[in-house]
Amino acid sequence: MCALDNRQSGPTTSLLTEPGPPRRRSRVLRRLLVVALAGGAVAGGALMLWPHKPEPHRATPPPAAGPGAQAKARAAAQAATQTAVVNGLPAALPDLTTLIGARESRVRAQPKDARAWAVLGAAYVERAHRTADTADYPRAERALRTSLQVAGKGNTDALAGLAALANARRDFPTAKRFGEEALKAAPKRWSTYPALIDAYNGLGDYKAARSALDKLMALKVGAAVKPAVKARASAVYRDRGWREDAVAQVTDAAAAAGSPAEQAAYLTQAGQLAWERGERDDALQHFKAAVRLDPDQSAARAGQGRALAALGRTQEALTAYQGALAHRPTPQVALELAELYESLGMGRRAETQYALLRTQVRRELGAGVDDELLIGQYETDHGDVEEAVQRLTDEWERQPGIEVADALGWALHRAGDDTEALHYASIATDSTKGGGVRSAPYAFHRGMIERDLDLDAQARRHLQDALRINPYFSPLQAPVARATLATLGDQPPNEEAPQ
Repeated sequence: MCALDNRQSGPTTSLLTEPGPPRRRSRVLRRLLVVALAGGAVAGGALMLWPHKPEPHRATPPPAAGPGAQAKARAAAQAATQTAVVNGLPAALPDLTTLIGARESRVRAQPKDARAWAVLGAAYVERAHRTADTADYPRAERALRTSLQVAGKGNTDALAGLAALANARRDFPTAKRFGEEALKAAPKRWSTYPALIDAYNGLGDYKAARSALDKLMALKVGAAVKPAVKARASAVYRDRGWREDAVAQVTDAAAAAGSPAEQAAYLTQAGQLAWERGERDDALQHFKAAVRLDPDQSAARAGQGRALAALGRTQEALTAYQGALAHRPTPQVALELAELYESLGMGRRAETQYALLRTQVRRELGAGVDDELLIGQYETDHGDVEEAVQRLTDEWERQPGIEVADALGWALHRAGDDTEALHYASIATDSTKGGGVRSAPYAFHRGMIERDLDLDAQARRHLQDALRINPYFSPLQAPVARATLATLGDQPPNEEAPQ
């Protein structure tokens, strides 16, 4: 397998290329949520947990709305989408397309309208997130920088949009800079905090991320945005290892979401939490409900692929993955599908997906996306491991988040430097060093490193932990974890428990 020949040119984004935990809750609400959505009982963004009473038969259909009423309805829908986009809330893809067309017309007619430019830029970022059309990233940057030029430095809409754009490109130093500028200009603007939390996490500054969440939770926000705040809290709790609290927050967010697209996004987040715990059926129900609400929710389609593969429903899994790539062709999903093909002995199809991944990565790099983490992960297991070590070392120097620590540790292990590898694997898995997230892949990587260092007790514990967290975490690596545990055998009675 050839290495990806698209290294970034420098340390900046390449144009080539703690308070106590909240009160714990039961899982009942989460279960009710899935059951209700699986039955399609959604009305006005709220869950209906009882049967829907059919309306009485109408002898004649109601009269069609006149042109004036239709125009008002379109204007109201567009205003709602604009509000969602500016506030960083999920929006339906057809509504985004309509909004973008309207804002493009507006800025052509009124090129000095700074807010219209900012809304247009934010909409481009959200559409790129929904479709993986990386051409929207340069469009977004041009629109947002034009907004800044027109209105000056205090333009919080443009600053927040640039922070969101930088996060989408995995350029966390830039996201932090623009996010902090936006916060300084408008400290009470709630929608700046999520972008800052993402930036701090990407930079490995988990103390700052927790502080930003605390400030966000302390703000008085309207009912319309409370679900988004809860969803953000869920993500932070997940990173800290507070799994039940993460589930409770995102369940509440989905129940109170104001639109089908928003509800689908939070259900997808809940499904991913269930998947990370190895709860295959629960995850699948969440993902299915999300796709029913929003067929363009491609992350949920990919989630269905993971869950179905773990359930042994292989053909359905392949179909789900293919559907996810058809809606949103991202290199991460291409990598997952390729590894699934490889685990099934379908080498030719796996090679096709790996080739697709390389094409997608080159396209993203051309739009300014920092894909060094994903390239390093690919090279580690499927390409040039020395290339992986170099790329991931550079990435760690630039933005030392937990994901990078895990990937770098695994690359060093594959390159034969297990002593150094254990240092980074420990960062990724030790809560005292920042790695509070309960991750089966991270535990597996650490266990394999420890096995090769003859630290059998520690290796046994971490491999068992990986399979306890999620026995199905990878179609390629989970079987290796089980086989390695079998060679290690049971823990001897006089063996000290690992620290």
